[in-house]
Amino acid sequence: MEPRWKPSVTVAAIASRERAGCTEYLLVEEETAEGLRLNNPAGHLDRGESPQQAVVREALEETARAFVPQRLVGIYLARTLVDMKDDVTWLRFAFAGTVGEPDATRRLDTGIVRTLWMTLDELRDSRHRHRSPLLLRSVEDAAAGRAFALDAIVTDPSVALGPAR
Repeated sequence: MEPRWKPSVTVAAIASRERAGCTEYLLVEEETAEGLRLNNPAGHLDRGESPQQAVVREALEETARAFVPQRLVGIYLARTLVDMKDDVTWLRFAFAGTVGEPDATRRLDTGIVRTLWMTLDELRDSRHRHRSPLLLRSVEDAAAGRAFALDAIVTDPSVALGPAR
């Protein structure tokens, strides 16, 4: 019998600000096996947390900024196949929200080189540096106003229980 297929569940934070009449989006530049890449502040859903909790945690770890999710932008499915190995399917929950100022006492996650703000046009022009095609797709959806209520994601209280014995 083949092993059961399971996607890797991730979350992504999409924060924007207005500057000089343009909307800019918060990104991270991170070290990857393919070199420096751009991404949303994003990461894995950990055991015992909801997607909403995970995106708050990941944004803080990767940007040193508190993220407040306001809406679900979308749920995305994509596959990564590198050199006919490392076949991973990603299930990503992307949230739009706000961020506070950076906390100077916090260090960024291992592998995160810096945070930066980019316009949608700058993002489109830098596709070759994106870690995932989901980066541009989710930011474009957020820019278009795509929105679902946060309560569309229901996390049963049983998730917070410790691992089964």
